[in-house]
Amino acid sequence: MTKTNMLTITFLALIITFTVVSGVSLSDQVHQTPPEMVVAIKSGATVTLNCSHSIKDYDRILWYKQQRNDKQLKLLGNIYSTTANPEKGMDVEMSGSADQDKTASLTIQNISVESSAVYFCAARFHNAAY
Repeated sequence: MTKTNMLTITFLALIITFTVVSGVSLSDQVHQTPPEMVVAIKSGATVTLNCSHSIKDYDRILWYKQQRNDKQLKLLGNIYSTTANPEKGMDVEMSGSADQDKTASLTIQNISVESSAVYFCAARFHNAAY
């Protein structure tokens, strides 16, 4: 009997904002699909995660990865409006739109056991002053 390597990807949505919002929770306005997946690893396989938000004037989606037993989040990149900006050395592709009520996608290429992690998407307002 052979053991199949399985990849577990958990996906969470976050809000990153640098303004104070009193009495309003933005976390329920960021949505991701699928929320969790287990994938049988095949050579060259890819996995796609989607993120959207319904927050007025927010136009940036950030993608993060947190591996098991690691407290740090690793920035995979971001999408500003429709421009993808993956970090160098990341085996990912980003597409879609970060604008309100649109969908931004993260495609993880060449998945392996090392790809097992919690993946986060976050929405934020882009301001050149930050």
